[in-house]
Amino acid sequence: MTDTSARKVTANIALTLDGRYHGPGGATDLAKIVRYATTETARNHLTDIYGGKTTAVLGRLNAEGFLGYWQTVAADENADARDRGYAKWLIDAEKVVLSRTLTEAPWDRARVVDAPAADVITELKATGAGDILVNTSPSVIKPLLAADLIDRLYLLVCPEIAGGGERLFDDGLPGSQWTLTQQEVGELGEVALVYDRVR
Repeated sequence: MTDTSARKVTANIALTLDGRYHGPGGATDLAKIVRYATTETARNHLTDIYGGKTTAVLGRLNAEGFLGYWQTVAADENADARDRGYAKWLIDAEKVVLSRTLTEAPWDRARVVDAPAADVITELKATGAGDILVNTSPSVIKPLLAADLIDRLYLLVCPEIAGGGERLFDDGLPGSQWTLTQQEVGELGEVALVYDRVR
């Protein structure tokens, strides 16, 4: 029998200094973030993010958007080894896609679930083995923060102010305490941070 009591829920996302995961132009406005995603610090951070995880949880937009890009990276022998490692992990990992509109999974080894994020994560914690990664999907991360179901946050903080766009940490979240367990400052001023929930 598998011991699932230690199965941690982790989440990763990149944010601007004003806490936004995209700019005022909407979900595709990533100008304040994208230049920091390929630095040495960001790539080292990426390697830490997926290490030891067995399940990726994604919202629909990321599940569809990641498909074309990361499959190409996995096949590109000239790509950075850290990027290829992540791409191969994402392709091979169990994937759970939260969506109200998809009827078929956009990836192999994936299933679509139309249910509240907190319910899906609670079920995943009770079954299977290995840690769970909520993969750059604010539509999933936000309700999990509200339900206090995230054990570790991987943040890449980019040294720019977006001035508009969606924020990760909305007003009304329950209070919580976090411990900084890892940090690295990059050459462009980006900061890779790992925070563990204090329980």
